[in-house]
Formats: sequence, structure tokens, C-alpha cells
Amino acid sequence: MKILVSMKQVPDFAASVRIKTDGSGLDTTHIKKIMNPFDEIALEEAVRLKEKGKAQEIVVVSIGPAGVQESLRTALAMGADRGILIQTEGEMYPLMVAKILQTLIIKETPRLVLLGKQAIDTDDNQTGQMLAGLLRWPQGTFSSYLELNEHSVRVTREIDGGLETLLLQLPAVITTDLRLNEPRYISLPNIMRAKHKPLDVIPLDTLTLSLTPGIKILKMTIPEKQRAKVRVSSGAELIRCLKEEAKVL
Repeated sequence: MKILVSMKQVPDFAASVRIKTDGSGLDTTHIKKIMNPFDEIALEEAVRLKEKGKAQEIVVVSIGPAGVQESLRTALAMGADRGILIQTEGEMYPLMVAKILQTLIIKETPRLVLLGKQAIDTDDNQTGQMLAGLLRWPQGTFSSYLELNEHSVRVTREIDGGLETLLLQLPAVITTDLRLNEPRYISLPNIMRAKHKPLDVIPLDTLTLSLTPGIKILKMTIPEKQRAKVRVSSGAELIRCLKEEAKVL
């Protein structure tokens, strides 16, 4: 059993991020980068499955510039066996990422693919679903419980009405939610061992994929501050405020 985990490097959630002067996106040049927390949960689950003897190899994959290798080394220290970086400086969108992962999965032939349900920088929540569609594999999204068997995986997923349990035939794509597990603390010996684990860097243009962005960001702005709330003493005063001050009536 081989498990492939997709990981995205994102700005640290504790950092103060600014918008570029031209409004084309976020300026993350000098911002600390970390492994996407939802992807960290996906990797933790893969490591736990390997520790239970359910899997023999964990491959962690990321897409981005050379600096992403730092987060991949963190993933190797957590317990992944090897890493793959698809190196590119270009902006990546969900369908583009799904197509790249599809190409790698066809080559690597994992039986299970784990991803975080969304990345905390864009909050798209699309890549896992698109990947499953491209592969024509069963999918279990927002998983809060996972039980892996020889030919299937049982997934409990969080939905608006409560919980839903699915039995999926392998191979399958699973996206992970917050309550699935709590990622482990990385020890210093594991950090040192991670430096010697294989990490392959593959330039994106060598994959011969047609990746045309289907999304274009026109402009990004800071939300306007909310007006101070005003308490009114009567219905008549409320009507006056709506007419004269808010001018919505």
C-alpha cells in the first residue's frame, strides 16, 4: 500500500499579510511560510496508517518555488518516506493543481490519496474533488474518521446535517477535516533523519501539461471597516435613520 499526500506551502496564519500595491494579490515576499494545517492533518493520518501496518510507503508532493522544499523537509520529518516538488514560479489554481497531481498519481500508482480539505490562504476547497473527478476515483471529503482496509476505506465525513459514513473502494481520494487527528510534535532526531530522505525536484515544464488558468484575479482590496452600531429608541427613529442617514428607504 502506497499513500500519496498532497501538501501546499502557505503563509503563516499568525503573520500580517499585505496586498500588493497594484491590487493583483497578496504580497507574501517576506512572510514566514508553513505547511497548510489541513494538509498536515492529512500527512499525520498517513503516518498513523503506516504505523498500524496499513501502508508501506508515504510520498508527499507539493507544487511551487524552490522554497517549498523547506516544508517538504518538515513533512519528511513527520514521517513521510520521500518527497516530490513540482517546481514552478507561476500562480497555481485548483484545476491546474489537480491535473499535475493526476499526472504524478498515474506514475506513482498509490492506492490512497490524502489532501487537506482546503488551503488556509485561498480557501478554495476544490482540488480534492477535481482530482477525484479527473481520476474517476471514489472520494470522501471533510473526513473526521478514517478506517483503511485491504480493498476499501471507511470514511466518516462532516456534513451540514451531521455525520455521513461512506465505504469507498480503493483507490480513493480523501480530504481531511480538523477533527480527524492532531498532528504530532516533530522530534530533533526525526528532523536530522529527514535531511537524508530523498526529495526529487521536477520542473513543471517537463511534465508537458496544458495548464491554462480558468481564473483571473481582477483586483484585491482590504474590506471596508464596518460603521459603528447605533442604538435607536423607537421604530420612528429607526425609519428616520434609514431614510436620512443610511438613505436606503
